[in-house]
Amino acid sequence: MLTLTLSTLRTRWVSFVGSFVALALGVALLTLTGLALAASLDAPDRVPERFAAAPVVVRGQDTLRVPTPSGERTEELARPRAVPGAVVARLERLGTVVEDRSFPVRVRGGHGPGELVGHPWSTAAFAPYRIDAGRAPRTADEVVVTGGWAAPGERVRTDRGTLRVAGTVPGLGFEDAVFFTDARAAELAPLSVQSAVDAEASAVREAVRDAVRDSVPGSAGVRVLTGDERRYADADPDRDAEALTALNALFGTAGGVTAFVSVFVVASTFAFAVAQRRREFGLLRTAGATPGQLRRAVVAEAALVGVLASGTGCVLGAYGAPPLVHRVVDEGLAPAWFTLGDHIWPFHLAFWTGLLVALCGVVAASWRAGRTAPAEALREASVDAGAMTRGRWLFGAGLLLTALVTLVLALADDPGDLLHRKTYVTRPMLLIAAAALLAPVAVRPLTRLLTWLPARLPGATGLLARENAAAGVRRTAALAAPVLVTVALTGSLLGAVATLDGAKAAEARERTTAAFVATSPSGEGFDAAAVARLRAVPGARISPSASSAVYVLEDGVALIRSDARAVADPGALAATTRLPLAQGRVTALDDRSIIVNEEWEEHTVGRSVRVRLRDGTARTLRIAAVMRTGTGDNGVYVTAANAAAAPVDRVDVALADGADADAVAAGLREAVAASGGRVASGDEWAAASSGPGGATRAGLLLILGIALLYTGISVVNTLLMATSDRVRDLAVLRLAGATDGQVLRLVAVESLTVAAAGALLGLVVAGLDLAGMGAALGLLSVPAAPVVPWAAVGTVTGACAVLAVVASVVPAGLALRRRAVGAAGLRE
Repeated sequence: MLTLTLSTLRTRWVSFVGSFVALALGVALLTLTGLALAASLDAPDRVPERFAAAPVVVRGQDTLRVPTPSGERTEELARPRAVPGAVVARLERLGTVVEDRSFPVRVRGGHGPGELVGHPWSTAAFAPYRIDAGRAPRTADEVVVTGGWAAPGERVRTDRGTLRVAGTVPGLGFEDAVFFTDARAAELAPLSVQSAVDAEASAVREAVRDAVRDSVPGSAGVRVLTGDERRYADADPDRDAEALTALNALFGTAGGVTAFVSVFVVASTFAFAVAQRRREFGLLRTAGATPGQLRRAVVAEAALVGVLASGTGCVLGAYGAPPLVHRVVDEGLAPAWFTLGDHIWPFHLAFWTGLLVALCGVVAASWRAGRTAPAEALREASVDAGAMTRGRWLFGAGLLLTALVTLVLALADDPGDLLHRKTYVTRPMLLIAAAALLAPVAVRPLTRLLTWLPARLPGATGLLARENAAAGVRRTAALAAPVLVTVALTGSLLGAVATLDGAKAAEARERTTAAFVATSPSGEGFDAAAVARLRAVPGARISPSASSAVYVLEDGVALIRSDARAVADPGALAATTRLPLAQGRVTALDDRSIIVNEEWEEHTVGRSVRVRLRDGTARTLRIAAVMRTGTGDNGVYVTAANAAAAPVDRVDVALADGADADAVAAGLREAVAASGGRVASGDEWAAASSGPGGATRAGLLLILGIALLYTGISVVNTLLMATSDRVRDLAVLRLAGATDGQVLRLVAVESLTVAAAGALLGLVVAGLDLAGMGAALGLLSVPAAPVVPWAAVGTVTGACAVLAVVASVVPAGLALRRRAVGAAGLRE
């Protein structure tokens, strides 16, 4: 058996090289995505930064804790609470207490880093920062800055006024800081949520416990941070974990897509390689080989190729993973510290998956090989009979039925689930697999349709192309499979993103009736003076609102956070916004009510709901109106009284009757100039606010690019295998009188026909997938239609067609260099 296997490998080396390449590249993809996924599972240990030298940090309540029958549920508060004054008084008996504050400072005139973080000077020693030039600030307009971008004595224009640099400290790398006097910092940022305490940690803990025991208001959530826990006093302490969560989702999705594509291509390639050898198996049966011997030979060949290719793929993946990591860091998808670890399990997973897929890919084909009748060796015409086996019908129909039934169930139960990334990335895979298995059913009529016109043109090229494609149904379906998956993935994934973007944009346009929208710089809000200046603009009716959050306990066990907009005047909101209401009225909103959406467990107008505000304060509010679910971004609305002093970060502006739009726009821009705000038209703001995140689109393109690169290579690989197996056929055509040019044109037309058939099947898959998303949007009352990315689909289809023609014409041209008589007598 081993001798037969090795002999077959030498004789049919092109076929085995094609299988080797497909499997090696597939395993390489699994390895590199597995290594990247493994690296995204654990964040590095963060050490304290701003308070590395502080003995103890006491922080006010920053986590909402709600007891439930299933245990305590927690959520991070949108607005942490200050340390209660009574607790601070107790801490001051133990040692010095320094209140910390942080606030943004923007440098104007293009000088310096631009975005700075302000702090009280007393906190500088806890990093520690040490003055290397000048002195500490003494007056309200004096500051100390980090780094060397400004020198002592220099004056700097900022949104906090013109400041004089009194001194500088070396930067520590984690922030660009500017230090004010403690008094001035308290004026600029009245709220302090944490303090450094110069005392023994045990004494501080005891003082906080005593406060809790004495029922001091607000003391229950106070945290005492020591050691490495002091990192929770830094800005955004969970940024590493959050970054890795996003990366994990990205590489998890990439792993799923590449795993599907790899398994799909490898299995179809190995099955095609076995199907090419039907007459060879018939000759072996004629020579006395038993069905069991044929099956063992095929499995042994697959095992040998599988081991070698899987090992090679692991090596290629190990070399390909570092460039992938560098690329995601350069694209801003990963933090700068992200690196590969020394994980071993991705290599085991990729190797054994590759070997298993190789063996599974030939199992069904080997059973067919064992059933090959001896008389089939005498058949000269390679006409596929019974290309659709019972197993192919069963699995193909089963996958198609599963895809359709799950779609119907999702539309009936939760249409919004079809808009989630995990759903619209994985759902096309069922349809692609079903289409590939059922492809022989559609290939014959499809190729006849595609070649209807060429077959009627002068010459025999079109007619021969039609008959060859129709006669070799199994071969045509196998060659069309890589094109099918390429076009289907492109149309489905890019189409889903474009459809969702269009739906969000349509929702935003539908909601926004404001002529202009003024927004504050990111992470900041407009102060009262800026809002007053906006209100004073002639011809403008403004509706200020703030970003907030509310928390609700649903089903008694699930603590859910909902983003909220806090409005100052419901009447002004109604004049500048058209909310997608299913029940109630916007003007019914007041300080004792809330506007929710249909996703909430309780969403009946007039009913009361128990919520917690952004600082954890519990309130019972009446439902004034209910919005439709839409794409899931409708959130909730409350009044400013229920937003715990959230700063105004957006002002919608309607024009008064007879007001000049240009004059109002100029007045608005002048009003927000001092705050660094931006004014846009309502349409511009809607388009910008509903656009896709750059990281999301870059991540999706990265995933799709990796998958399409592999499928493109598989198109070339499969056609090389097919063309090399047709040397005798091409020689017979030459002996029948065809010129070399006619033979090459025939090969090119056949390749284009196969590519077109695969592209059409891929378009059908993408169309079905996008139709499901369109139906979901319709049920959610979103005024948007599915978007087919014709440009991207056309590009990949054209690329597949070019690759198919080149990969078939080049080997055919090389084969034509042989003498026709000798080539016609080659062994198969």
